[in-house]
Amino acid sequence: MSASQGHPQRWLILGVICLAQLTVLLDNTVLNVAIPSLTRELHAATSDIQWMINAYSLVQSGLLLTAGSAADRYGRKKMLIAGLALFGIGSLAAGLAGSTGRLIAARAGMGVGGALLLTTTLAVAMQIFTPEEQPKAIGIWSAVAALGFAAGPLIGGFVLNHFWWGAIFLINIPVAVLALVAVAALVPESKSPRGDRPDLLGALLSTIGMASLVFAIISGPHHGWTSARVLGTAAVAVVVLGVFAWWESRVGEPMLDLRLFRDRRFTGAVAGAVLITFGMGGALFLLTQHLQFVLGYGPLEAGLRTAPLALTVVLLNFTGLSAKWSGRLGTPLSVALGMLLMSSGLVAIAVASGGYAGLLLGLVLIGAGCAVANPAMAHAVMSAIPPEKAGVGAGVNGTLAEFGNGLGVAVLGAVLSSSVASGESLSAGLGAGQLVGAVAVLLGGFVAAGLLRRAERKVAQELG
Repeated sequence: MSASQGHPQRWLILGVICLAQLTVLLDNTVLNVAIPSLTRELHAATSDIQWMINAYSLVQSGLLLTAGSAADRYGRKKMLIAGLALFGIGSLAAGLAGSTGRLIAARAGMGVGGALLLTTTLAVAMQIFTPEEQPKAIGIWSAVAALGFAAGPLIGGFVLNHFWWGAIFLINIPVAVLALVAVAALVPESKSPRGDRPDLLGALLSTIGMASLVFAIISGPHHGWTSARVLGTAAVAVVVLGVFAWWESRVGEPMLDLRLFRDRRFTGAVAGAVLITFGMGGALFLLTQHLQFVLGYGPLEAGLRTAPLALTVVLLNFTGLSAKWSGRLGTPLSVALGMLLMSSGLVAIAVASGGYAGLLLGLVLIGAGCAVANPAMAHAVMSAIPPEKAGVGAGVNGTLAEFGNGLGVAVLGAVLSSSVASGESLSAGLGAGQLVGAVAVLLGGFVAAGLLRRAERKVAQELG
């Protein structure tokens, strides 16, 4: 494969890895629509339902850095195949589970496969495309992520209308098998040529620390932010992640080189990624409640009415329009423009009254902002990482998304609860949460764009 031309089958390979990624992302949201069926048929308690949903995201988010590091060391194609196999086996076990405990265990197994898939797909995309084509490829990769988020409830609702609840997992199997065969036949192997020794302690610490952090965030709204469960797991997360940072700064071959955070391009993209997912995750969490509890739509109807957001992202990224805009504007301006559009969309939703028209405008603006900002920031993160550490870079990108999304749901959900508790209507509380999300996204855009711009100037000075 010529570095100047890219892999000759790179677009077909991108389609294959996006298919694998789509399967994983669908399962982040598809289970939500099956909650009534699971409650009825498996006699699941509320705590069981929470663990069914959270076991997948908890394991996945905790293992992203470790999975990326393993892909760099042992081979990204090998890890992609292993991820697809684990995800397919986990889906079969989930579909045939006869008890809540078995379903929770199967979902955790699917999370392991999902972590391997999410890190290797982006790393492979960076390897097979030339630097000039990478923004467009990452744009398509990001569009598939948006499509997976929106399509999960729709596909889940359709399947549940025709089959039993287990079918929402069994439909993953033929897709996983197809992707497995295609990956084996088409995807080239790539790994770090250095052959670093595995950082086993770093992997263990990052997994425990991130899983504890995510668990504290998702437990807060249900158990209270001052409860022993939340404070205890948050304390574990802080201590373990602190030890992880200390260890990574001293070990000879670290899993995550902390010197990366001295690169303003990297820190700018990191700050932007956290704040964009913070605003997006929390705002969409509020939007689904607005559609159902204020406007009176059912779950499937609400899912259909959020589809314009994903469709806008898909349209702008698959046509290459967002990549062209980013190429002309540069990364800093692309991030600033994207977050300005997203913030405007959140404000439009916050002030919308009475009907769907204002929400539609907001969804389109948010989708346009996502299409411009998300690929630019993902490319900035991956470009700041040495090519031999592409898997770790993808793990960082995925971890940021998981962290920001969970934090957004927790914080904006707390804003909603506080507003309602103070006597405001549900509609007013939802609007207040959207406005907080808009401010976070806008500030994130300015901070990220400023850091990225300073990094570009520094590079230009060094070269000139």
